[in-house]
Amino acid sequence: MDKQTLTTLVSERIRLLRNEYHLSQDKMAEAIGVSKKTLVQIEKERMSASWATVVCVCALFRRSEVLHMTLGDDPIHVVDAVTFKDMMLPQKMTGGGKMFWKTIEHDGKFKIQKNVLSNHFRLIDGNGFRWMSSFDKQQLDEHLEVLKRRDDDETEDIA
Repeated sequence: MDKQTLTTLVSERIRLLRNEYHLSQDKMAEAIGVSKKTLVQIEKERMSASWATVVCVCALFRRSEVLHMTLGDDPIHVVDAVTFKDMMLPQKMTGGGKMFWKTIEHDGKFKIQKNVLSNHFRLIDGNGFRWMSSFDKQQLDEHLEVLKRRDDDETEDIA
């Protein structure tokens, strides 16, 4: 997935989101920082939301069932995966990947999982903390190797 695909998916669901939260067009437009005229154009699929609007929608409506069912994950995690190439620190505790995630690799300390809806990958540790999200599996593999080397170096320092 890339920014354009995410923008299209979110734009196509703006009306559903507004209805899910029982918001008028005026209130929705105010919440996401666009004019009512722009919102109407997006809802009628005459134009797409801007990237800034998509990020705003994903943040404000991160608990939306519509967005979760569309993206298969917390919308902010998908934005992270699309936007950032490298995250070296754990980001957030995950639910462990019981519903939308398939574990494709497990080395004891870390798991690489693939989202069954959006097809993005994440690297999580044994405690369920997300270390990285990406659509590029090779990038995750490289990141995992860096983490393993760092862990090995720390183990040698202790011994």
